[in-house]
Parts: sequence; C-alpha cells; structure tokens
Amino acid sequence: MTTTRRPAEHEPVARVLPMLTVPHLDREFDYLVADEQSDDAQPGVRVKVRFHGRMVDGFLLERRSDTDHVGKLGYLEKVVSTEAVLTHDVRRLVDAVAARYAGTRADVLRLAIPPRHATVEKRPPDRLEPYPPAEVDPTPWSAYSGGAQFIAALAESRAARAVWQALPGEAWAQRLAEATAVTLNSGRGVLAVVPDQRDVDTLYAAVTARMDPARVSALSAGLGPAQRYRRWLSVLRGTARVVIGTRSAVFAPVADIGLVLLWDDGDDSLVEPRGPYPHAREVAMLRAHQARCAAVLGGYARTAEAQALVRSGWAHDLVAARQMVRSRAPRVVALEDSAYAQERDPAARTARLPTVALDAARSALNADAPVLVQVPRRGYVPALACAKCRTVARCRHCTGPLSLPGRDSPHVVCRWCGRDEVALRCGRCGSDAVRAVVVGARRTAEELGRAFPGTTVVTSGGDHVVAAVPQRAAVVVATPGVEPVAEGGYGAALLLDCWALLGRQDLRAAEDTLRRWMAAAALVRSRADGGTVVVVAESAIPTVQALIRWDPVGHAEAELDARGEVGLPPAVHMAVLDGTPDAVHTLLDSAALPDWAAPLGPVDLPFTARRPAGVAPDQPVIRMLIRAPRDGGLELAAALRKAAAVSSARHDTEPVRIQIDPLHIG
Repeated sequence: MTTTRRPAEHEPVARVLPMLTVPHLDREFDYLVADEQSDDAQPGVRVKVRFHGRMVDGFLLERRSDTDHVGKLGYLEKVVSTEAVLTHDVRRLVDAVAARYAGTRADVLRLAIPPRHATVEKRPPDRLEPYPPAEVDPTPWSAYSGGAQFIAALAESRAARAVWQALPGEAWAQRLAEATAVTLNSGRGVLAVVPDQRDVDTLYAAVTARMDPARVSALSAGLGPAQRYRRWLSVLRGTARVVIGTRSAVFAPVADIGLVLLWDDGDDSLVEPRGPYPHAREVAMLRAHQARCAAVLGGYARTAEAQALVRSGWAHDLVAARQMVRSRAPRVVALEDSAYAQERDPAARTARLPTVALDAARSALNADAPVLVQVPRRGYVPALACAKCRTVARCRHCTGPLSLPGRDSPHVVCRWCGRDEVALRCGRCGSDAVRAVVVGARRTAEELGRAFPGTTVVTSGGDHVVAAVPQRAAVVVATPGVEPVAEGGYGAALLLDCWALLGRQDLRAAEDTLRRWMAAAALVRSRADGGTVVVVAESAIPTVQALIRWDPVGHAEAELDARGEVGLPPAVHMAVLDGTPDAVHTLLDSAALPDWAAPLGPVDLPFTARRPAGVAPDQPVIRMLIRAPRDGGLELAAALRKAAAVSSARHDTEPVRIQIDPLHIG
C-alpha cells in the first residue's frame, strides 16, 4: 500500500546543501517537506535527499514558502536527526572559509561537524548548577605592556585583540587559563586552539584546576567517534562553555563566544592536510572578526603573519619590557668568527659538539641539572650521501631519501616507500661508500652516552615522547616540538645541526628555525640561575642574533619586510595550482582573473609535495603560482573557485588542487 505524501502546511520548501564535494554542485537545492516531517525538519539538522537517483547526506539550511525551481520538487527522504548541528554562526564561518580558500562548503563542513553517533545523541544533556565565578589574579599579566588592560577588557566583554609574546620560561598554559577564567566570569564562552595533544593536555589541566571540568571540553583527533561526538554535543548544547582542542576544534559551536585563543601559530600541524587546506590561525581570526569578540595569538616566537596583524592595527602587541626579557632569558652563546675564538677552539667550526657546548653541558651536569640537546631529525642516520662525490643517496623506486635505521641494520631503507636497498651504489660516480648527511636523535644519544659516561641519557622523539624529566643530572636528546619539561628548568640546552634547519630551501626556514630554538630555550633556567643555551651556528647569522637578543618581534618585522620586497605571503596572497599541464592551463583559461593577478610558472611539482588526487602516477604534474595584492585575496579565490566549478562540470580534464597561501610554496 502506497502512502500519498502531502507537503507541510507552513513553509513546505526546504533549502538543502547536499554533501557533494565536486565544485560545480556546491550550491543549495530545494526539496519538499512532507507534513509528517515538518516538526523535525528545522534549519541546521541532518537530512537525506535523493540526488540523481542516489541517496546523499545533506544539511537543511532554511525553510521557505516558495522556490526558484521551475520543475517538480522531490521530497526529503529522511530527517536523520532533530539535533540542529549546523548553527548560524558555524554556517557563516563555513561560508567564509570556503570563500577564503576557494573550496567547497561540503569539504569545510566535514572538518567542522563530526560524524553523527546515534547512541550518544539520544542521551539527555547534562544539567549543571550555575557557574560560580573563579578567582583570578591578573598580576602575572602585568609583566607585559598593556597586559593588565587586556585582562580588564576581557572582564568587560570588549573585543580586545592581541599578539602575545610569551616571556622565556613563562607558564603559558597558566596565563591562558587566567584569560579563560576572566572571560567565563563575564558570562561568555572561550575557544582555545593548540598544535598537538600534549598542548591540549597541558592547557586542559591548567583550565580545569580553576573551574568545573564539566564546563570544559577537550577536542582532538585522538578521540574515538563516540567520545568526540559526545564532547562536541556538550558544546553545542551549551553544557561546556570552554573548548580546548587541535585544529578542527576551531569550528566548535561555542555559544556566545567571547575569546578565541591560539597558541604557537607557526606550527605546521595547525594546517589542515585535506581540502581546502585552511590554517587554524586564519579560521580563528575570521571567527573572532565575525563574532566581534576578543582574540589572542600567543607564542615564544612570532610569525610574519602575526606581525602583519599587528602592523595592520587589527591586533596590538603584548610584549614585556627589554629589562624584564633580559632578567628571564637564559644566556645564549653562539660560535664566534674571530681570530681569538679560532685560536681558543680550532675545531669549533667543524666539530658537531664544539668545546663551548661540552663545557656548558658539563657545568650543568656538575650542578645536578638536566641538559637538553635538540637535534633536528629523529632516527639513527636519516640521510645518506655518497662518500666520494657527496651526491644524496636516493631510492631507485620512488627517489625518496635513504636512511640507516640503526647501528646494526644490514641494509639502508627508503624513508618514503620503506624498501630495503641491498646493493647500494652511487648513481653518479658508482661508488658504494656512503657517509652520514644528517645524524639523528638516536645516534646522537649514543655519542653523548660515550661523551658523558655514567650519565643517564633520555631520548624523546618519534613514537617515544617523554612528557617530563626530574630535576637531576641527565642528558635529554629530543627532536623539535617534543622536548620534555624539566622541573625547575634545564641547566643548559645545546642546539645542534643548525644548518639542517637554516639551510632548507623553504620560505619559512629562518622563521621556523627561530621558533624551534626559542621553544627549547624557553625551557632553560634564566641567566641569573645559571641557564645557558649554546647554538652551534655562526653568531653573525640574523636568526642566531635574534635568539641571542631574544627578539622575535624584530625578526618577524624583518621577515615581513623581506617578503614584501620580493612579493611573498603574507605581504601578498599566493594561489598554488597543482595538476597536469592540460588541466592547469584549462582552468586558467576559464578563470576570469583580475588584471592585477600575476601568474608565475609553471614549474615541476616539488619533490616534497604530494601529487594531486585523481592524477595517474605516469602523468606529469606541474605547479603554477598566482600572486595577488593583499586586498585582492577574496577576488582571486572567487575567480579560481568559479573556474574549478566550470572545469568540474565539463569532466574533460583531471582535477586541479588549489591552495591559497600554503605554508610551503617551493
């Protein structure tokens, strides 16, 4: 028996956005709402609709009384859930991110809203007692110029925006927890985004020490589907007023948001690896702008993008006075380029561990303090080269770098495809002798164990990350970003193989190197307490000078000026198109690019870049850059987005990957 469906009496038309990732279908479609669905079919709910004969998921955006469609409308197949998961604020943010990055809204929605878990959704929301205001001492913020005024602005729910330069040794999580508590006391919500799980745990512990954990939700990729959806729902339903999470948490539906926090915006993990490749910093600032709320970008170092926000007047500086910085910073020593220094230590420029570094380590160990050794690469010997002609050893199958996994390993292994290379021979000169190009953390730990016999050696990196070490004599070898915290601070830090960081062919090599150095140096005791940092690089290098002076603001200012002179982000906007030659040229031909848009290239796709999806392995891939002035970013993105939709509708070329202002261009 067939049941005749009748349209709803009021607002019978539902405008739906199907979750279709092809660019030419990134638009709304109208469907009829059956009378029995009318109560459940509200804006923001998940629905299922029939599209070209197949069932697809979608979000109901609005109910209407009329339609622009001239033909016959189909009915909604199903209202999946009555939970309005797409809020008005998140929808505005999704639209803005798709426009900013020339992407589809369906792709952004997959980042913003986690998959549904029916069992979790059926549980009733928790009922909490009214929130008792937390006691907050604003005194620590007085160390920064304008810090006390910033906290006062948060208490008054004003839209104060700042780039915070954390002092060396600063308990950054405690400071952000204080700002969170002040904002929550004013009756508004808080969103905090950090790079990784370790930072989530650190900030969560600091925040929940001041307030009820039931009001704080920690969101990260490591959670299972049920746990993640349960926590996300607690934010949607208003139970949790504070969200702490990694990059995707920037879309969390925090009600009445009053403060957006983002720590260490230079970290690569804040960039989404899936299309349209948004950066959490840009999404967070978009959200603060749309919500007209306060925002803080914090870190020990500073990116050129953060400095651009200060220079434009959108944010102001939160920086301590030079006298305060000098009192909190450790003593930083670099290699001197003078006749006296050469005479005192002739091997300083060639030795991996010069005398000044060994002396600093011995002094700290004699004082029963741990020593931090930062090594750029993990593993044993992560890169090899021919001992005769110095040609880098690469895999015959995928051209990836060859490495030695361990001291007793019988063969070298490709770091990309994992294949063993049994008969290693240089493709240029035929020699079978190899040498280490870079020494990894495990090999370094071996060497230091022999240099300091009887001393405990701890390794942190890769799959084995150590969170903290006790205050006792030990050598801690760590890769950047996973340095353990030492109780009372490290007595010394040695920054090795600096050329491996500074010598990278990358736009952000200097900026990223200084960020990694400062993150390690911030864990060292102050100069007054005997803390010393030895950077094994020439002191004349500007990045080394910035570390010696502890001047990340000056370094970011210089970086921003230098990029402006050569026309690189963030002084301009840059679109990167990756695809086959035919596909890229076809897309550009159909794009109505403004006159000021300057195409650059094409060039071959860099070795380090992933091939675009949908391109056959045997097809050539090129990269084309398009440069636009700072005020033309949205217009450029709109032109490329429209061209991608046209190319998608034609089905005559492979898809082209479009990235706007990616971290790595060359």
